[in-house]
Amino acid sequence: MSDQDRARQLRRRHMHERQAVVFGVLLAGLAVAGVGSAALYTESISVPFLDRDFTRLATPSPTAEAYCPPEGALPVPADQVPVNVLNGAGRAGLAASTATALQERGFAVAATDNGASTGGVGRITSGRNGIAAAYTLRAHLPDAQLALDPREDASVDLVLGSDFEQLLPVEQLVLDPAVPLTGPEGCIPFAELEQAAQQAPAAEEPAAEDPAVEPAPEG
Repeated sequence: MSDQDRARQLRRRHMHERQAVVFGVLLAGLAVAGVGSAALYTESISVPFLDRDFTRLATPSPTAEAYCPPEGALPVPADQVPVNVLNGAGRAGLAASTATALQERGFAVAATDNGASTGGVGRITSGRNGIAAAYTLRAHLPDAQLALDPREDASVDLVLGSDFEQLLPVEQLVLDPAVPLTGPEGCIPFAELEQAAQQAPAAEEPAAEDPAVEPAPEG
């Protein structure tokens, strides 16, 4: 065998060895990724970033991000609380049966419908003019979350969650018509919401068009 043949054979051997190493590393990486994916899927391991509760970040928490009721605000009479009851639990008839229970307690149910899938007991959403009404309703579902949206009226949306079973029994209600409403610990003072609303820039009105300039008469 000539020196040229031996050199060619040696180069071929080195190339095969490099290929074997590269393929071995790739296969090992794929195996590790597969095991990790299976572990995450079966919840055998936990990754802190993936464990973050994105629903809680997207929906105001009743203990940290909800606004307190207006200072000195009393419970709103149930017949003055317009409630839209939405089924976010996916259980047939839940919105209708809960609406009936609320009507029996005097609430003015405006509508029932299906809502977005919701966890927990549920979510109560109102605008700033309906916060006292939302707290009044929340007395009947103490574990429901509170949320705020831009609506201007005093209506309230109740989205029933997957953990909802029934309204709090009437005998367990803590709601005195003569005692001002109180928010959960850590709620944001209502005055800050009012201040933010007052400081919000008003929508700019379209500028009036300049009157057409008539051409000067020809001399």
